[in-house]
Amino acid sequence: MPLTRYNATASTLTKNRTGGDWCPISGMCVTCVEGCIGMCEIGKSAYRGHEVIYPQPFGIITTASQKDYPVDLSHFNIMGTTVGAVGIEEDSDKAIFPNVNLETRLGYDKGIKLRLPIVISALGSTNVATQNWEGLAIGAALTGIPLTIGENVCGMDVDSKIEKGRVVRSPDLERRVKLYREWQRDGYGAIVVQANVEDSRLGVQEYAIEKLGVEVVELKWGQGAKDIGGEVKIKSLEKAQLLKRRGYIVLPDPLDPATIEEFEDGVFTEFERHSRVGMVTEESFLETVSKLREAGAKYISLKTGAYRPADLARAVKFSSRAKVDYLTVDAAGGGTGMSPWRMMNEWGVPGIELWTMTYKCCSRLSEKGEYVPDIVLGSGFVLEDQLFKGLALCAPYAKAIGMARAPLAAAMVGKTIGRAIDSGELPVYLKRFGATRESIFVTAEGLKREYGKDYEKIPTSAIGLYTYYERLAQGLRQLMAGSRKFAPKFIDRGDIIALTREAADVSGIPYVMEADMEEVERILG
Repeated sequence: MPLTRYNATASTLTKNRTGGDWCPISGMCVTCVEGCIGMCEIGKSAYRGHEVIYPQPFGIITTASQKDYPVDLSHFNIMGTTVGAVGIEEDSDKAIFPNVNLETRLGYDKGIKLRLPIVISALGSTNVATQNWEGLAIGAALTGIPLTIGENVCGMDVDSKIEKGRVVRSPDLERRVKLYREWQRDGYGAIVVQANVEDSRLGVQEYAIEKLGVEVVELKWGQGAKDIGGEVKIKSLEKAQLLKRRGYIVLPDPLDPATIEEFEDGVFTEFERHSRVGMVTEESFLETVSKLREAGAKYISLKTGAYRPADLARAVKFSSRAKVDYLTVDAAGGGTGMSPWRMMNEWGVPGIELWTMTYKCCSRLSEKGEYVPDIVLGSGFVLEDQLFKGLALCAPYAKAIGMARAPLAAAMVGKTIGRAIDSGELPVYLKRFGATRESIFVTAEGLKREYGKDYEKIPTSAIGLYTYYERLAQGLRQLMAGSRKFAPKFIDRGDIIALTREAADVSGIPYVMEADMEEVERILG
């Protein structure tokens, strides 16, 4: 049965006093003893209150749900075959995995070129995204995939210039766009600017289009990690007051004299900044899309979260009517820089169920001859087999997989290794590969040959991300070659089988003992 460990988790820096002996229903220690200092969530909440709602420590972590859902991608296997080849000549000398073409396109006119069927989903105003943007931007640009700038970047930028309620300059957004653009190669990929309620009020996307030359913008109906607006923590009283004046929800009120006194006395050390939830209507959505096109947006996407099935239907239908270029569907449990921990575990529709619903909604529109936007699936995708299964589960509509937490992890590891090289303090685990960038990162020599003197400008965080994607690319090519599918567009639902009856019932993918039965009968006569 699905299980979430209640009352103690590394995410909130809590644990049970009795270790492995805890009640499965409540998560409390089997024996709760008077005199305990309160290491569990109940105990810690008794003295830190609402602070324990969120994963900790803020700013240097990303987090994802620990919930064990009834059905997940591991309940499916990829099918190989001994015959034929799709997308290449049926020749053993040509149908080899290096010849699998992973390039794909997104958009109404198929205009956004991707070297890999991957989009880095929105990474916005959280500290962990800001501190690792150099690696993310340069690494994504070198790879040739889109990178999405998430919500609240302009509003959080203390140096933003806002006139009459509209942003006219944001050095932080400008930096993020510029970093990607400087390293973008041959027109592959794109820098995407996302907007939530506050961003829309500030005119962030119009500013990005008109002043920064951004061509792709994304509207947001939430995400898989939470069903409320985005939130971050603020350690500065002055910044908290600035954000309050800019219209954000800031708790506790940084303009209240009593709050100021408590903060200065050290009663608490962080403010919470929250965003508002949107109020979606078809009319307002179509109007917003129209205005963005008038402002000069070349491509428009929508990101929706793990909401009710009816909300998914709205997202698909409204995107169809507005001719949105692509729709990202982010399922429950997705990664975050800061979302309420219990919410991340206990709300929303999980991946297999939500992506199957997406397939059904798209099929319904397709059968009626209506426009179906390209689909990007998100939530916990990490390795190549998961990419393949996601594309197959929602084929032919899924054109790419959305990732955020995994590429961020790769960039952070690359950055950490770079610091260790520079300091000469490499751990033994890394010394076995060597002591230089070129000996540790297997793609570094290739980048050095390609970029010459500019190679030295590439940070190790970007090399880490680029190298991670090089691994995914080769792994995906191998899986696809085994299935005899030599481009992502040829992957279909018949390329995977369900390992359990429940997985088959939920997804509509054939159960392993029932797959290919018609062909089996034909072969055997």
